[in-house]
Amino acid sequence: MRQKNRLTSLMTKYLSQFISPRLILLFDEVLSILSSALVLLLVYILFRVQVNKSFFLQYLFFAAGYSLVAFVICSTHNIIVRHTDFRDTFRFGMASFIKVFLLAVTWIVIGNILGITYLILVSDFIVTLLTLLLFRFSIVLIYGVYRAKVKERMLCKRVLIYETSEKSVALISRFKESIHYEVVGFLVPMEGSNHHLKLSGIPLYEFNTEEDFVTIANNLSIGGIIFSREADVSMEKNRLLKYATEAGISVLITPSTEEYNPFKQIREIKIEDLLERPVIRMSMDKIRGSIGGKVVLVTGAAGSIGSQLCRQLAGLGVSQLILFDNAETPMHNFRLELERLYPDLSFFPIIGDVRSMERVDYVMKRWHPQVVFHAAAYKHVPLMEENPCEAALVNVCGSRNVAEKCVEYGVEMMVMISTDKAVNPTNVMGCTKRLAEIYVQSLGLHLAETGNRSTKFVTTRFGNVLGSNGSVIPRFREQIKEGGPVTVTDARITRFFMTIPEACSLVMEAAVISQGNEIFVFDMGESVKIDHLARRMIELAGYVPDKDIKIVYTGLRPGEKLYEEVLSDEENTLPTPHERIRIAKVRDYSYEQAVLFVKQLHDLAVQVNIPDLVQLMKKIVPEYISQNSVFETYDKK
Repeated sequence: MRQKNRLTSLMTKYLSQFISPRLILLFDEVLSILSSALVLLLVYILFRVQVNKSFFLQYLFFAAGYSLVAFVICSTHNIIVRHTDFRDTFRFGMASFIKVFLLAVTWIVIGNILGITYLILVSDFIVTLLTLLLFRFSIVLIYGVYRAKVKERMLCKRVLIYETSEKSVALISRFKESIHYEVVGFLVPMEGSNHHLKLSGIPLYEFNTEEDFVTIANNLSIGGIIFSREADVSMEKNRLLKYATEAGISVLITPSTEEYNPFKQIREIKIEDLLERPVIRMSMDKIRGSIGGKVVLVTGAAGSIGSQLCRQLAGLGVSQLILFDNAETPMHNFRLELERLYPDLSFFPIIGDVRSMERVDYVMKRWHPQVVFHAAAYKHVPLMEENPCEAALVNVCGSRNVAEKCVEYGVEMMVMISTDKAVNPTNVMGCTKRLAEIYVQSLGLHLAETGNRSTKFVTTRFGNVLGSNGSVIPRFREQIKEGGPVTVTDARITRFFMTIPEACSLVMEAAVISQGNEIFVFDMGESVKIDHLARRMIELAGYVPDKDIKIVYTGLRPGEKLYEEVLSDEENTLPTPHERIRIAKVRDYSYEQAVLFVKQLHDLAVQVNIPDLVQLMKKIVPEYISQNSVFETYDKK
């Protein structure tokens, strides 16, 4: 079926290209000449007038020339045949009039105009106009029947467009040519009956209750509701989206300007569209002024956060973009993406590991980046609980390597990506990120105290990122696709969420406003229940939770806690010029302490001495209290 649909689309595309304006002009010219010949023939038959052969040929010769002039003047050949409507009648009438007017002038000049000639000219005007219009409207009719058959074969989905905003009305012309969707009306939430109203020839249907909606959907055989604005989706998430999903009707949205793709002009509603807060918007001009034109290095560039950082940096006009990651296949795929989407971008993919001081040194020496975004890290809580030595080597020692090389090579600014799990950590991953924060901040303070301000260090913390590699959204989506069950650790568990573009924009905004050595935290709105998230995703997929797809509670995983810390609590933070960004109040550590504990951690990790490693981590970060973990025994001591 998919192959057949693609073949139909290609045939339509090539037919459209074949029927060019020049070919249309030729058709019109032939029709005009035939109309003139028909008129002369009818005059001969009806009025028994002997038409001189010389007059016949002369008339057709001049008619052909003047028709061509008239069509070019009126640009009738530029009217797309299948889109002809009654508003175009004037242009065809004008073209027919110009043709006949020039013929009349010619015969007056020749001096051979008779009474019958006037009859011929008037008849020529009428017949030419009718022939041109009949040809056009016949094509429109045939094309309409053809598209109806195609839509029927391809199971075209009948849809309603939500609301009557300017953007919603503009969708009518977009879907006029669609073989996948047929717009049958606008769906408007308002009081009073509006069933008799029409907008752009499309009827309006009102709904106030679920019963209203179901009645409309059943009467019109509706298969989908299309939203034109994200704000409308958010506003209707607890009403219309609920009605539609319970009725098994698809909910769709047209993409924003940032995600517009001419080959995919509509998409399913995503869980990101249902965040319990407005989307965070950034002023990219200020960021562009600070980062544009510079050489930028991104570690962990092939990961979900690192790759999105690179995409945004590519659009900010950086001089060179250095991609650093140890994941070969993701790096290869990301390279192909950048080559396709940003052909003018100067970028260099480097396979390397932040644990290797020599490899980091090579990149710094070779490209001399001015700004470094350090996103390379191990982040999965249960996995790091089982592999604490690797967590320490990558998250702590790797961050040390990058920071020290930034100082050595005079990097202007290093931005380290941290996590909300570093606040009062309950697991190895969170503690290693807190230790990395401590080292980087103590290094920055040490440089400031010694008068060395060559490198500015910035740390950013944020919570869970929707759609990032290994996060709950892709996992839930895959489980729903397989028919369930969807696994949730605990019905009470909550998390703070933000989208990947939001997270990366906030990181760059924090980098711009930083004075150096701050740990920035982001206001992520209200926390979201994971159980609620899972249920909404099941509903958006057209299923009923606990009926079509089961939800299974598996229990908290090692190191996992029910509730994450509120990052932007005013008691523990200071304000910044940006209302969604605050500065965390944290305890300072001396640089000498930091150097010593990182060395000790490195030695224990290399030796794979897990007990001593974890106990040392708890000693350096006393607020690290394990939860649901084998390492809780060290807290009791």
